[in-house]
Amino acid sequence: MKTPIYFISDIHLRLSLDKKEKERRAKLYRLLDTIKKDGGTIFFVGDLFDFYFEYPHMIPKSFSDFYKKANDLKTNGVKLFFLAGNHDYWVGDYIKNELMDEVYLNDITIEVNNKKLYITHGDGLLSWDHGYRLLKRATRSKLFVNMFKLLHPTVAYKIANFISKSGKHSSKKPELIENIRSELKSFAKKKFDNGFDYMISGHYHLGEMHVMNDCKLAILGDWFSRPSYAVFDGEELYFNLWGEDD
Repeated sequence: MKTPIYFISDIHLRLSLDKKEKERRAKLYRLLDTIKKDGGTIFFVGDLFDFYFEYPHMIPKSFSDFYKKANDLKTNGVKLFFLAGNHDYWVGDYIKNELMDEVYLNDITIEVNNKKLYITHGDGLLSWDHGYRLLKRATRSKLFVNMFKLLHPTVAYKIANFISKSGKHSSKKPELIENIRSELKSFAKKKFDNGFDYMISGHYHLGEMHVMNDCKLAILGDWFSRPSYAVFDGEELYFNLWGEDD
């Protein structure tokens, strides 16, 4: 895998292209253009799209500008990797074979320059997420996918747009955030004890990195309130916020 490797998560490209969405995308694309100059690999760690369901002969037009940007990056030698999240697990041939260089549907391990990285979107990791893990298994089953395909795309995407809460104001209590952070650090420690050097997670929108002895846990932020990314330069993992002045 080409270095540097940039890890970005929870962009949640929306189906509605209003003014705020255009501004969010412009901020993202400035980062992608910066990466294009240096080359390397971009690793999208889930929830790139707020909702994505690909039909055999149809892809959502709301993301046409991103498709163009992705093809531009690839033309300029940037590799694109994608780990599906809970909002965009249902990718099809276009994402797998045309847009991305590699697509993963489950957590993966990569090893670069003798550094071992564990990459996860993160959904379902928390010990109390019993109900969510059952829901996750159901919505990713062949039965669910085949039944959902029977819906007309307009109806399916209207449903998805209605139920999505991405970008809407929601505040987690400090004690809940600390519990999430503690559980993720505990999960990461087990990985580090088994020889991993770094763990990268999305989903929880925290936007922070923790140094644990000689290892690092990056919990990526979302692109609504805390745009951020992690980058592995071939030797070390770093964490950066992407601010108003970039």
